[in-house]
Amino acid sequence: MKKSFILLLILFPVLFNCKTEKKSESIDKTIVEVEAAVKEPEHVIDVISRGMDFQSVDTIPSGWNTFKYQNRSNETHFFLLDKYPEGKTVENTLSDVAPVFAEGMDLINNGKPEEGFAAFNKLPKWYFDIVFSGGVGLIAPKHTATTTVKLDPGYYIMECYVKMPNGMFHTLMGMAKPIIVTDEDSGNSPPEATINITLSAEDGISYNKGIIKGKQIFSVFVKDQKPHENFIWHDVNLVKLEDYASEDELEAWMDWTNPKGLITPVPNGVTFLGGVNDMPAGSTGYFYADLKPGKYALISEVPNTKSKNMFKVFDVID
Repeated sequence: MKKSFILLLILFPVLFNCKTEKKSESIDKTIVEVEAAVKEPEHVIDVISRGMDFQSVDTIPSGWNTFKYQNRSNETHFFLLDKYPEGKTVENTLSDVAPVFAEGMDLINNGKPEEGFAAFNKLPKWYFDIVFSGGVGLIAPKHTATTTVKLDPGYYIMECYVKMPNGMFHTLMGMAKPIIVTDEDSGNSPPEATINITLSAEDGISYNKGIIKGKQIFSVFVKDQKPHENFIWHDVNLVKLEDYASEDELEAWMDWTNPKGLITPVPNGVTFLGGVNDMPAGSTGYFYADLKPGKYALISEVPNTKSKNMFKVFDVID
């Protein structure tokens, strides 16, 4: 009996190591296969922010388009593509829409939330005909994000409404750029996803498999859509979380109607890595990521993300 026990002690590390090595080999093989499947997009539309600006082309084709957004500024940004109703332009944004949001936010910041939300009733009727059509999710300073969306022909505004430390929206600082999407089709096809995300007001954020390290292409299917308490549709943002990052602070920060929400600086230990911005129900968009080992989250830019299952924390192992 004693000899058998000693023999087991001798063999256990060998058996354990063999199983561990096989498991490691299996994981490594999966990572290699996934990365081999991730093809860099051949045709991209470059967008660069060096400050409160979007430097890019003025006209793009319709259909599938991939945007490579280089945030070279010192603040976190994103861009949302707003398809405007016929006859409305960026001049209407600055004269009819932005001041209403500024007035409402000022009242909220001054401790008058009821008056602030009441001010949003001044939004013009045509504002509610805007179709939010995707774009790049929140991206940290000195980082680059790549997102693919399908666009119909029309007049669009590329905007970022993250707030300055004084509470002023970036839209009012120059981050509202017109983009004309022509009738000519791009001829591009969507990429092949490695992870499929489903986004729903009823079910929250879900995905079809475990998320591993390396290069990934996430597809985001919007099963249903609605405006939330902050008037915003749900989207998906990828964020890297350090061990000391507060999930509660991040959740509160994702609501722009919170005086401390969507404002510079972002919560400590939080690095945004892109995603897919608001899209209509039935739409699918894609975003690229190169995941290193660590703690991450997928989160929507809406209030109360945890209770809505729109704040999904996961670990990427080495």
